[in-house]
Amino acid sequence: MDAEIISVGTEIVLGQIVNTNAAYLANRLTQLDLPATYQTTVDDQSQRLERVITHALARAQLVFVCGGLGPTADDITMPTVAKILGKELRTDEEHWKWIQKTFEQRQIKMEPENIRQAQYPQGGEPLANPVGLALGCWYETKGKVVVVLPGPPAEFKQMVEKSLVPKLQQYFQTEKQITSRTLNFLGRPESQLMDEIEGATNDIPGISITSYVQPTAIQVRLTVRDLPVDKAEEKIDQAQEAILAVEEPFFFGVGDGLTLAKVVVEQLKNCEWKLTAAESLTGGMFQSTICSVPGASTVFNGGFVTYAASAKEKLLEIPHNTIEQYGVVSSETAAAMAEGCRRKLNVEVGIGFTGVAGPDMLEGQPAGTVWIGLAIKGRSTKTVQLHLASYVGRQAIRTLSVQYGLQLIYRELKK
Repeated sequence: MDAEIISVGTEIVLGQIVNTNAAYLANRLTQLDLPATYQTTVDDQSQRLERVITHALARAQLVFVCGGLGPTADDITMPTVAKILGKELRTDEEHWKWIQKTFEQRQIKMEPENIRQAQYPQGGEPLANPVGLALGCWYETKGKVVVVLPGPPAEFKQMVEKSLVPKLQQYFQTEKQITSRTLNFLGRPESQLMDEIEGATNDIPGISITSYVQPTAIQVRLTVRDLPVDKAEEKIDQAQEAILAVEEPFFFGVGDGLTLAKVVVEQLKNCEWKLTAAESLTGGMFQSTICSVPGASTVFNGGFVTYAASAKEKLLEIPHNTIEQYGVVSSETAAAMAEGCRRKLNVEVGIGFTGVAGPDMLEGQPAGTVWIGLAIKGRSTKTVQLHLASYVGRQAIRTLSVQYGLQLIYRELKK
């Protein structure tokens, strides 16, 4: 069976945004053993979109049309799909009432065109949007399926997971049994990680191992096909054990939606400990990452952003002589930041970040030089230095610094 993903958007065609939706959907379809053998991108022009969808229906059984579901004139996806199917657009009255109520609650003026976000081709099945306004649609025609999905990635992913995947699993019943597990790693280059994993699992037949690089981790998926679940799980357990025998220091958990921040928050909850932070180059990003985890308030009361040396001295009471003697970008300052914030808020764990995000050098240190200090009650303060690649850019250096800080906490709390 062939599937095709059509991505709609002039901004994608012009290279103004990266098309993450197609990669996400293709990966999910592969997991379901429904690989997308074709992918097409087209701008917001109805005649071209019409030709692309018509061509897709001629060669694929399952066609996804992604993007262009807003209320504006260039959101032409749903009317174009309806035209190709020879159907009128129908308004889901319940959803339309919900949209009106949402605008009223937010005290935002609603335009008449917003009704388009509650419409879908007659005879189709609306797909719920858990985090947005526009409905998606599932339409079956002549043994084929057309699926319409929204463009904003947050809405797209939620609709795929909550509304689309269950529908695909129900509709495309096959005799194949697919069992998979995702392992999460940080701190190993992908090529080195996968080479070592290949060597560790060479004698385990019948298992597929693939990797997916994300900004904050490398996900490794272990997949077994055509075995009963219990037998497949045994094989995956065997592969995981072999992999972790080599890669355990870089491993932080199992699961597609797992984040290192979530793991650390759970560790702190289990210890009934609280965490604080003092940040320089990361500018509050670490604290924001912790606060993104539901329930973080049980382990985090607050922290410090001490960008300038004077702020470090004033807010954290770091001795002026420490900074003057060793510099801001140093093991000593990172340690003093961790100890200072922990002492100020009287919590069990304090972490400090200082370094050079770039693009310029600081104190003779190149961009990507980072020091992280970790102070845990009853233990000696620990510091680590990172040498991150300057070419990845300022934002990536900050993001990676946060992740390595979380990894440092994770490892210490495991002891």
